[in-house]
Amino acid sequence: MSRTYDAQLALHIDGERIGPRGRSTHTVINPATGEALGHLPLATTADLELALDTAARGFRIWRSKTADERGNVLAGAARLLRERIEKIATIATMEEGKTLGEAKGELLMAAGLFDFYAGETTRIYGRVLVRPTGMLSRVMKEPVGPVAAFCPWNFPIGNPARKLGAAIGAGCSIIIKPPEEAPGSAIEVLNCLLDAGLPKEVASCVFGIPDQVSRHLIASPVIRKVSFTGSVAVGKHLMKLAADGGKRTTMELGGHGPVLVFDDADLDRALDMLVPAKFRNAGQVCVSPTRFHVQEGIYDRFVTGFTARASKLAVGNGLDAAVQMGPMANPRRPDAIEGFVANAVTAGARVVTGGERGGGPGASGFFFRPTVLADVPTTARVMNEEPFGPIALMRPFETFDEAIEQANRLPYGLAAYCFTENGRRALLLADAIESGMVGINTTLIGGADSPFGGVKDSGHGSEDGPEGLEACLVLKTIHQA
Repeated sequence: MSRTYDAQLALHIDGERIGPRGRSTHTVINPATGEALGHLPLATTADLELALDTAARGFRIWRSKTADERGNVLAGAARLLRERIEKIATIATMEEGKTLGEAKGELLMAAGLFDFYAGETTRIYGRVLVRPTGMLSRVMKEPVGPVAAFCPWNFPIGNPARKLGAAIGAGCSIIIKPPEEAPGSAIEVLNCLLDAGLPKEVASCVFGIPDQVSRHLIASPVIRKVSFTGSVAVGKHLMKLAADGGKRTTMELGGHGPVLVFDDADLDRALDMLVPAKFRNAGQVCVSPTRFHVQEGIYDRFVTGFTARASKLAVGNGLDAAVQMGPMANPRRPDAIEGFVANAVTAGARVVTGGERGGGPGASGFFFRPTVLADVPTTARVMNEEPFGPIALMRPFETFDEAIEQANRLPYGLAAYCFTENGRRALLLADAIESGMVGINTTLIGGADSPFGGVKDSGHGSEDGPEGLEACLVLKTIHQA
């Protein structure tokens, strides 16, 4: 299990790597051990101004490149990601806590997305309108301009790759602010792009006090697009800042994934999918299945089967090959989950398994055991606020209409899951559920070619798929006589 943290923590601006010496820093902590991994430099106002100037120059350079040139950089970066998988996945696990297997899967997803966008660069099509002889009218797609992108800590490889891949594929420059808690793997993703031939002016990477960095970048007339993944509250705050400059936004915000399990579902198959999906990355996933609404006829069997599987999960340091769930990413998360559990029990829920801190033998980090709560009232706080942790909420329902009402009850609308063997019911569920993504008899709702995003308070716009690239393009209609 002994691996080395081999991240070079630095700001990347205009091709320069700016280290921590003589600067304010953030200490990066290993959540499995509580030990310090390194010191991350934080950007000053002058650094942010330099990054903005670099982005303006980089946009002029990059927008003039051909589709093949942009695609070759992305394809080359995908190849380098795969070649460096051991190093980058180790950094991600040591910074964020997820298992090494999950980190490798995340990296392969990022590489696949770069490959997909490499192909999409040649499919940025316009159209020619029908006009009288002697007149030509064209609709063209052009890069929106420099992008400011803000990433959370839960997917420290995949989230930066989503932001970088879309902007670079569309012909934009970008300033990316990855999370201070897990910076090293994002830096490595950027290094792959630079080593694949991306001009140094096109992408910068900064860190700092989040509100100060976001306010400064978004206020600049240089920035024409804002992309954010994170909480609803912060997303709405950034939208207000962006509105002052009329800037385009893509917001991938919080979720509270409902799971509807009907009494005709293949129960064992559903459980075998849902338990790993629920406790992936210790539940710190925006599309995590969370509220399990199970039809009365199979409710007890479902709770028993789910609990049996959850209680057997090996919890510990993500570098250990035998571990199935790592720690939470920071000390705030166990505190939050502990509060949710206490409130739910007071409201009348039953703790079936877990409900307390703890990892494997000798665990000293930010661990919380896989937790199942049964008979959770809708008044419990955890049934209304995104828990973002290893906690599964069980509640029975009787009718189809009741299930739909519960699924759509909250202002979130990111991901939802349904399990039924009735084909007509599956069609009705797909139509009735208010969510940007719906999985029917599956928890696999993401793919390089598939748009990823939500509705209602879960945000707007999409990442991944052709739609992710479209979000970094604007239309220009040209009429010529």
